[in-house]
Amino acid sequence: SLSQEHKGVNYGGVPGQPGVVQHTAVNITRGQQVITESPDHIIWSLCCFVYSNPFCLGLAALINSIRARDRKLVGDMDGARRYGSTARNLNIVATIIVTTAILITIIVFISFLLL
Repeated sequence: SLSQEHKGVNYGGVPGQPGVVQHTAVNITRGQQVITESPDHIIWSLCCFVYSNPFCLGLAALINSIRARDRKLVGDMDGARRYGSTARNLNIVATIIVTTAILITIIVFISFLLL
């Protein structure tokens, strides 16, 4: 019969016993603040610090990235966003300065080669 055929099927429980299915439910109500991840830009800050540290902007970005990570660990998401945003802005400025300097160096070098 059909019930005898399915009697030996095991779905992850104790052999011969039915398996246990677990469910997870998350309820979010209106007005409840949802905690989202805030980027700390630590990798970008490390690259700016190690490879191109114009006017110590890479160091300042790295310090703000570490502060953002520390704020996240404490649970202060507003502080983490603030420090992460500052680190991002410092990284952008440092990257633009270094990219501009590299392009100017290449253009000057090529112009001397062509003379």
